[in-house]
Amino acid sequence: MGSGGSQKIFVTVKSYSQRGKLLKRSDIQTLAESRDLEELVTRIKNTKYAEAVSGIEKPYSAEKLENALRVYLADAQFKIAKASGKSKILDAYFHKFLITNLKLILKGKILGKSQEDIESYFNFHAEELINQRDVVVKALVAKDLEEAVSSLSSSPFSADITKAVELYNETKNTQAFDIYFDKMLYQQISKAIRSENNQDITRIYGRDIDFYNIMSVVRGKFWGLDSEKIEDLLVPPTATTPKHLLDRMVAAESVKDAIDELSTTKYKSIIPDAEDDVEVLSQFEHALEMGIYKATNASFSKMFSFATVIGISKLIGYEVRNISATAFAVEQKIPVETTMSKLILNEE
Repeated sequence: MGSGGSQKIFVTVKSYSQRGKLLKRSDIQTLAESRDLEELVTRIKNTKYAEAVSGIEKPYSAEKLENALRVYLADAQFKIAKASGKSKILDAYFHKFLITNLKLILKGKILGKSQEDIESYFNFHAEELINQRDVVVKALVAKDLEEAVSSLSSSPFSADITKAVELYNETKNTQAFDIYFDKMLYQQISKAIRSENNQDITRIYGRDIDFYNIMSVVRGKFWGLDSEKIEDLLVPPTATTPKHLLDRMVAAESVKDAIDELSTTKYKSIIPDAEDDVEVLSQFEHALEMGIYKATNASFSKMFSFATVIGISKLIGYEVRNISATAFAVEQKIPVETTMSKLILNEE
């Protein structure tokens, strides 16, 4: 066996052992039961995240915690990608840090926030790991939205960034940036899936593509966008939600009718009963994400499959997101039951 093969086996075995170190539901519940952020940080220091939060200065805030955890996540996912050799899918997935930060900058410019203000929401750690710091800095130091967008004109995302601005101008809803920046990420993932041509990888990330396309149609309906605009948001579909199904969803009259088009697919069991569109969106999005999470956990059924490497990278991402969400909930004094019901977690 060549060194590439033995390296892959080493990485898959390591992914298995890392999965055993993930926090259990009861551990997250203990964090959610913290009376305040001080108690939460003390409890986090009793987990594998102790080092990640050790440098946070008082007074604590959920934002500071989230920032520290994002550094941890960038390091963890970068190490996994590096150890795996050349994996287009892991490289594409890592771009979410860059895309998220560019999105935060442009939304901050729209809201008239200062450079210092915007900068406090993120760090450049992930960009430094992939030598993309300059791209973010140029957008950050721009005096306004127009200049920030102009600084990104040579980036591969330029056309979609322009469309995001146009959609924002039309709807005055900053979620226009969420949708178009998500499109950038999922386009890269979709391209990587097709080039990897690996069934296990397609199974895991295919659900992410389905999630993105389905939610883009549903959100587009919710905002009252026309068919052409909704179709422009879509990325190349998978076999489970083919183009003709998405076309029917786009043509549907309402949010509920669009979701009902899924009644003959594997997603039929998660179609919500709620009548209110906002509630339908919320329930449906959570159910779709839980489906992705469960499918990611199922990827560990094959010991030496590369899917386990992708699986652990995604599960660490969910864990960091759950802890960050818990920090915001503790800060806002949200009841524990409410917090736990919103997290993407296994039932124990």
